[in-house]
Amino acid sequence: MAVNLVNVENVSKVYGTRALLDGVSLGVSEGDRIGVVGRNGDGKTTLIRMLAKLEEADTGRVTHSGGLRLGVLTQHDSLDPEATVRHEVIRDMADHEWAGNAKVRDVLTGLFGGLDLPGFPQGLDTVIGPLSGGERRRIALAKLLIDEQDLIVLDEPTNHLDVEGIAWLAQHLRERRSGLVCVTHDRWFLDQVCTRMWDVQRGSVFEYEGGYSDYVFARAERERIAATEEVKRQNLVRKELAWLRRGAPARTSKPRFRVEAANELIKDVPPPRDSSELMKFASSRLGKTVFDLEDVTVQAGPKVLLKHVTWQLGPGDRIGLVGVNGAGKTSLLRAMAEAARTEGEVQPAGGRVAVGKTVKLAYLSQEVGELDPNLRVLEAVQRVRERVDLGKGREMTAGQLCETFGFNKEKQWTPVGDLSGGERRRLQLLRLLMDEPNVLFLDEPTNDLDIETLTQLEDVLDGWPGSMIVISHDRFFVERTTDRVFALLGDATLRMLPRGIDEYLERRHRMEAQVAVAASTPAAQKAVPERSAADLRAAKKELQKIERQLDKLSERETKLHTQIAENATDFAKVAELDAELRDLAGQRDELELRWLELADDA
Repeated sequence: MAVNLVNVENVSKVYGTRALLDGVSLGVSEGDRIGVVGRNGDGKTTLIRMLAKLEEADTGRVTHSGGLRLGVLTQHDSLDPEATVRHEVIRDMADHEWAGNAKVRDVLTGLFGGLDLPGFPQGLDTVIGPLSGGERRRIALAKLLIDEQDLIVLDEPTNHLDVEGIAWLAQHLRERRSGLVCVTHDRWFLDQVCTRMWDVQRGSVFEYEGGYSDYVFARAERERIAATEEVKRQNLVRKELAWLRRGAPARTSKPRFRVEAANELIKDVPPPRDSSELMKFASSRLGKTVFDLEDVTVQAGPKVLLKHVTWQLGPGDRIGLVGVNGAGKTSLLRAMAEAARTEGEVQPAGGRVAVGKTVKLAYLSQEVGELDPNLRVLEAVQRVRERVDLGKGREMTAGQLCETFGFNKEKQWTPVGDLSGGERRRLQLLRLLMDEPNVLFLDEPTNDLDIETLTQLEDVLDGWPGSMIVISHDRFFVERTTDRVFALLGDATLRMLPRGIDEYLERRHRMEAQVAVAASTPAAQKAVPERSAADLRAAKKELQKIERQLDKLSERETKLHTQIAENATDFAKVAELDAELRDLAGQRDELELRWLELADDA
């Protein structure tokens, strides 16, 4: 039987006039891995702080089992700025002692890329004070994970980690025996790690079994049942109103009730977006040319980030851009945005970026732009535009789009200066979309956004007809909103990945293994003949040709799936379409194999 680690009994917490938590009772047992979700400001952090006894409840009590070993990662670390990384993480362990400890080696390699901490100027002897917030965050996480605990409480552990770091952390936590309570907006991470979910809503906490995907289905079912009960109640009210009207024929105003029947869960739900329809609409808005990069070199100061990149962003393309930190993802977007802003006058260090004449670019950078703090939220949006066309016949007013992004009618009259960081991020996104761009560059758009706002943003982007590049460490968001993934692997190249982020992680592991082998190989054995520039250009051209062929195959496969669904009762037709589908799958396998061969050489 699992040992109970923490009990939360009838706990309440009030801030001002608002009850964040109202009579909440919960328990954490040995081996539990619990994900905590909910809107920003609904009390997730307050709940886990009370769970860890870092904050007192107004009423109720929190009980820990005797001798509980508890580790907590808060959003603000308590590291000594004058200490070194070694002192905080390794403490007084001798070099041979910690280097011989498999857990220490795993944590240092997983969070820092190697035992010598390659990103830090003096490795383990780097002083913490001058380091960035992200670097301090990783040090605090490493310090926590090296210790042994019965229960770990983590508040946004994936912040400042790249895709590889998040994948490593998920695997590490799955293999630990410690209990876990974790607040995060990273839905892929929740699905990989958690076996239970707590949903914090309006003072209450709803419990669900399973990871994030299970939680989504279970919550939708609960809300469907609640909607059915509401329909029954409304039917009773309608009957009573009809009786009252018969008794009062002189009434001139008739209350109207709109009752929406709950649909069966997930039945006949279409794909999130009709790619071919959006592509047609995007082509009509953008023309043939959006961004064409020819032999482009991108630099940051003296450092060359990308060399001889030839790439095309076409109408309706939805691209996810992943890569190691510092590989040049943001620099590439900035170079393209600068060419668009100056109508091609400002170009990168080498090569040329051609921009379509009809391109209207909106660029969401990582920095939250400053707005007049005295403006109300609705006014800040209306200054851009009163109404917006989101494609596929969807038109919204400024107020309606505000509501979609979590600004209710009351919040729309809040001064911008009173908004939190996450709310400002939402407002920045909102203002970009109100300007009706046809090309979107989104650099870490998920920063500071809660899961509910993320799903609303994804819903808006599903029907948005235009070209889009997304940089994000949120794997779920990238896979949900984009159709193709390109990677910057740190070798100054840009590569398409047919199998997406899984392939990116595999390639990174192979590269790290090759670096390790090269480091142990004598210099005489390392010499590899260089390919000529002509061979490289030919390989890149063939790569682009294959990418176009893969796109056409995807479109044909989508049409075949639609035709199979339409002819479900015609078995002969279905067999014919299925044979063509298998043939296309064979062509795809051949093309992808050739693509991988060329990509390794290019």
